[in-house]
Amino acid sequence: MANVNLVPPKVGRRSFLKMASLGAVATLGVSASGVTREASKEEIKNPYPGSKFAKSICTACSVGCGIVAEVQNGVWVRQEVAQDHPVSAGGHCCKGSDMIDMVRSQVRLKYPMVKENGKWRRISYDEALDKIAAQLKIYREKNPEQVMFLGSAKVSNEQSYYISKFSAMFGTNNLDHQARI
Repeated sequence: MANVNLVPPKVGRRSFLKMASLGAVATLGVSASGVTREASKEEIKNPYPGSKFAKSICTACSVGCGIVAEVQNGVWVRQEVAQDHPVSAGGHCCKGSDMIDMVRSQVRLKYPMVKENGKWRRISYDEALDKIAAQLKIYREKNPEQVMFLGSAKVSNEQSYYISKFSAMFGTNNLDHQARI
């Protein structure tokens, strides 16, 4: 086994002062340029006029932490933790804190799509489910072991049981949980 030196490298006084000075200049430059400013009292009081608050539950995992979503004209604009929620008790994990960014993402898939001749085309849910069922039937007839089913952190114990039974009846034991991927 190689001898590994776990002592952090020393930073010289001169290097430290150079980096500290550079950081101070950058901070002053941003402040002086007007990029940042103090929020007005009205902005602090009501940054989204006419918005409504809705208590909800985070969907990142099965814990079910409470969130308070602020919605303006049907658009989720901001979120806060639900301080009175019995599960999360006013806390969020990093995934829950970032949930609003995932929901508002420009690349979020919002409806079923199929790629035909190199172009994406929107299809109905019925058409999507029919295509999936037809393909699964082909896989099951040829070799069910080429299919893998994935569970979720959002499903209950009973739902996990149903998923495992479905995969067994399908003819495969290729079943895993999405947290490993």
